[in-house]
Amino acid sequence: MKPARKKRLILIAIMVVGAGIATGFALKSFNENLMYFFSTTDVTDGKAPKDALFRLGGMVIKGSVERPNDGMMVRFKLTDFSKEVTVEYTGILPDLFREGQGIVAHGKLNNKGVFIAEEVLAKHDENYMPPEVRDSLKNKTISSKGQ
Repeated sequence: MKPARKKRLILIAIMVVGAGIATGFALKSFNENLMYFFSTTDVTDGKAPKDALFRLGGMVIKGSVERPNDGMMVRFKLTDFSKEVTVEYTGILPDLFREGQGIVAHGKLNNKGVFIAEEVLAKHDENYMPPEVRDSLKNKTISSKGQ
């Protein structure tokens, strides 16, 4: 093999290895930032991860919103009309947050089964519901009619 050809072959091999490493880093980053959606039934059934961030959606139960102290912490319950999950959030809630509406919260479960939200997203008008919540609620009403 000629020296020029050998150099080209080594250069190509280095480029392939570099592209493989870059692809590996990109996939690892994507998997770490992937956030799944779970309904309240999924969370109470233990399908949601205990150590990873995920999205939880449902309807805020009327009369469940409480502010335990003078701070910014708020506690409320979400439901998919089947099961309930308690959510705690410290921060400013969206202006459109209210009881009886669909929301999606980002966060993780603590070891007591309480969802600790890092962000709460509320609908923007009376006709809108987050697609994940709508689909989850639709599945619950269909399955309850079939029983």
